[in-house]
Amino acid sequence: MQRKIITTADGSKTIQIEDWNEQYHSVHGAIQEANHVYIKHGLLFFSWEILAQPTSEISVLEIGFGTGLNALLTQLKAEELNLSINYVGVEAFPISSEELAQLNYASELHVASDTLSKFHSCSWEEEHQISERFTLNKQQQFFKDISAENKFDVIYFDAFGARVQPELWTEDIFKIMHRALKQNGVLTTYAAIGHVRRTLIALGFEVERLEGPPGKRHMLRAIKR
Repeated sequence: MQRKIITTADGSKTIQIEDWNEQYHSVHGAIQEANHVYIKHGLLFFSWEILAQPTSEISVLEIGFGTGLNALLTQLKAEELNLSINYVGVEAFPISSEELAQLNYASELHVASDTLSKFHSCSWEEEHQISERFTLNKQQQFFKDISAENKFDVIYFDAFGARVQPELWTEDIFKIMHRALKQNGVLTTYAAIGHVRRTLIALGFEVERLEGPPGKRHMLRAIKR
């Protein structure tokens, strides 16, 4: 499939799959979307509202490691707030070095130019101490093959949309997510379509429909009670 780098509305770049007319991040702002959906309503919600102890160690699972943007923002927030983060990113099809070289997240976020490339140069299936506050373990596998149980505090569900990959938004996939979360764990996603909300509720999640990021009316957050 043809892929190209495009610039989103907030100036940050993303990858577009032309055959699907689908992007790794929102065309209305890649960094804005990631901060709103995953950092604000995922990581920070869990650390402040669920834990009420923002210095605690937090385990994060990202469904769709992709460009590494969500991981980068999570590391920066960990350093800022003295959070200890164990981060697992699952990705079946890693981006290429040529694509990585065209992404401008480091300059947009005013961090060292090699910050993101360190994530992508890490070997797969191994834990790496990226900084004192952040460890990264990238897993190259399909989402359906995740076998973790009661392991994660927060899940960033950032798969391609149900319009192009409906198989990633099924009850079977969300059962795997439910199993992987600890009690009171939080799953957050940019999606807000009705069948996903109904599926999460049927699996026992407490589901909230929240204001979405720029360009999107709503998003979902689910808590495993």
